[in-house]
Amino acid sequence: MEFLLLLLFLVVLAVASAAGLTSDSRDSADWKPTDGGRRWRSRAC
Repeated sequence: MEFLLLLLFLVVLAVASAAGLTSDSRDSADWKPTDGGRRWRSRAC
């Protein structure tokens, strides 16, 4: 029964994603480049 609920949940997520009802909650900090594992900091002009 748990497997069916998990499968149903995944199907609902897939349908919502295909319909464009999902959004990316990550901010730009998740995409900043790193230099040797350290977060790269941009300098103000």
